[in-house]
Amino acid sequence: MIDIKSVSKSYGDVKAVNNISLNIPDATFMGLLGPNGAGKTTLIRMLIGLIDCDEGEISIDSNVVSRDNQALKRRIGVVPQHINLDKELSVKENLIFSGMLYKMDRSLLHKRVEELLEVMSLTKVQNRVCKRLSGGMKRKLMIAKALIHDPEIIFLDEPSVGIDLKARREIWDILKRMHSNGKTILMTTHYIEEAEYLCDRVSLMNEGKIF
Repeated sequence: MIDIKSVSKSYGDVKAVNNISLNIPDATFMGLLGPNGAGKTTLIRMLIGLIDCDEGEISIDSNVVSRDNQALKRRIGVVPQHINLDKELSVKENLIFSGMLYKMDRSLLHKRVEELLEVMSLTKVQNRVCKRLSGGMKRKLMIAKALIHDPEIIFLDEPSVGIDLKARREIWDILKRMHSNGKTILMTTHYIEEAEYLCDRVSLMNEGKIF
């Protein structure tokens, strides 16, 4: 499904990703475990076509990932490390707006919004503006946004960072259900117990390399 071949990326004199090769089969839950600054986020940004590789190639189903490959991007859902919600919109409005960006049919979009609100246990707060949500609720909403168009592949960059243990466990249960539904998932984390609990396979990443 995902094939990373001899990929490197530098920022000035700093080699953020250093000659990484990795293959992730279809329907696998893959974990990238490593400390802050290991290069995990840079790799995710290349995987979603946000930045280009300096060297090497990334492909998904034999389609080369690039900034211009819009058809491929529609098959991908992304949960970034940093909050990407419109804080002045409500929970429901954030989901609707995200679906509109994918030009989803209106009736399908509203059905999907209701489903995700239920799955994420956000129905009771659907009309609350996002700036008034707890950290755990924000993280669940970010996952819901990434799932709005029902992508086959999901990339999560530190999805449970900065939230309490109860909210983290709730998010773990959501990710488990996503995997059981056949999604291919790549998650970065620096929590060993998170990788151990969720992932089929785990690779260690540090100083831009995979071990």
